[in-house]
Amino acid sequence: MLQLLVLDGPDLRISDNAQLVLSAAACLGVVGVLSLVYCRKSKSQLPPPPSPPTWRLGGHFLPHHHPSLAIAGWINKYGPLITIRSRFENIVIIGRYKATVDIMENQGKFTADRPRMNAAGEMFNGAISIAFVPFGDRFRRMRRTLHSHLQPKAAEAYQPLQMSHAKNTVLSILDDPCNYHNHVVTYAATTIMKVAYGKSAPTTATDPEVVEIDQRIKMSKIILRPGAYLVDWIPWLKHLPWYGRDLKQQFESTKKLNIGQLNRVKEQMSDKDIGPSFAKYMLENIHLHGLTEIEMAFLGGALFVAGSSTTSAAISTVLMAAACFPEEQAQVQAELDAVIGRHRAPTFADQESLPRLQAFISEALRWRPPLPTGVDLMDDDMAYQENYRIPAGTTLFGNHWSISRDPDVYPEPDAFKPQRWIDDQHRLRNDLKFFVYGFGRRVCPGQHVANRSVFINSLLTMWAFQLSLDPTKPLDDMGFMNGVMSNVPPCAIEFEMRIPESELRRMMQHYPQDA
Repeated sequence: MLQLLVLDGPDLRISDNAQLVLSAAACLGVVGVLSLVYCRKSKSQLPPPPSPPTWRLGGHFLPHHHPSLAIAGWINKYGPLITIRSRFENIVIIGRYKATVDIMENQGKFTADRPRMNAAGEMFNGAISIAFVPFGDRFRRMRRTLHSHLQPKAAEAYQPLQMSHAKNTVLSILDDPCNYHNHVVTYAATTIMKVAYGKSAPTTATDPEVVEIDQRIKMSKIILRPGAYLVDWIPWLKHLPWYGRDLKQQFESTKKLNIGQLNRVKEQMSDKDIGPSFAKYMLENIHLHGLTEIEMAFLGGALFVAGSSTTSAAISTVLMAAACFPEEQAQVQAELDAVIGRHRAPTFADQESLPRLQAFISEALRWRPPLPTGVDLMDDDMAYQENYRIPAGTTLFGNHWSISRDPDVYPEPDAFKPQRWIDDQHRLRNDLKFFVYGFGRRVCPGQHVANRSVFINSLLTMWAFQLSLDPTKPLDDMGFMNGVMSNVPPCAIEFEMRIPESELRRMMQHYPQDA
């Protein structure tokens, strides 16, 4: 679910939002490895994917604002794979649905590595963050731990928590509709804090953990720009004690925060029987997964960062779509009235009876993907469809924006059409998907928890309120696509109650509470 590739002056660089992609890899998996694998015969005789012409010595120019749109233009002109040059490096971008399935889904064993980043990966993250961990033993152990705790059956245990906090979102909108954006952010941060660490108190933007993460993300914006740190070109500099002190200090600060969170859970486990959390699961199952303490600490921290930022962006995207497309919103609400009515509050138990709502959510995340681009590294020297040769070590990007606008799969791709996700029997199609949560072996292990959060918030909010755009405020319908929640939302929404306020409050008071 990101805009990674932009130009700063003459040089291609990682955009201001790349840090979210790399943080979110642990949970949302959107940084899919894009290794290009197909037949292997006569690879050396094949040309690389076509490259748009450029006269710039520093490489191709991409605008800072929504670079995915520029990439989409090249994909439309040159084909499903293109080559972009950044200084001395060639980057391959994939932008069509079939190529995505062929490469990332069907050839997963070649699609799990990461490009090496000395500044960001090793010095800033200590080579411990799962977003930067290369494919190997540590990666397998960390991924196995995440999958074990976040698989569908395990994710169901968090449904009461998600319902309780989604109810709080509705009540917060009742009290302060203008700040719906902050309410969604609070939901996401509070929920994932409970999932990650079992913390029950509400988590807001002013909490120390969130402030620390925000500072870390801001610093990442600088670190991830190629050329920002000389160590990315001269690796041995990282061994000099005086070099990169700011990177090393930030790593120590992050390590202190993450280990502190883990130790808090450890202390609670020794004093009393606490509820489930990812940190508790890791501590109880060290013998199964073999993680060190620092690996557990950073894995829990990655889950919190990824889950809070991307989930809030996805929920806000669905609410914005409802306000932008009132006719489609009305069809969803007609389904809600027919299945649920207005005299009881909906729950997860209603999910299978609400295909139109689920189709609306899928279309909203296709229409404005929260993370438009992902990045990774090719594992071998390979050929694609006997047309192109991609050398081993090539950095590859998956352009989610282009994939979501493949006209062969999504006719009228720029139109908002939830009906495309429903078959002739009025059921959700099982032959169509969009890669919101990434690809192959790097697919988001937290997708089942994230899906439930987006669903229950969309369900309760669209059942309780009629959403419309505030005509007096500006609209940036692509504003949530960077995946980072700013202080000023790109979309001002007005909420009109569909249920009398006193009745709505009464139903919310009796709504399921988290244990």
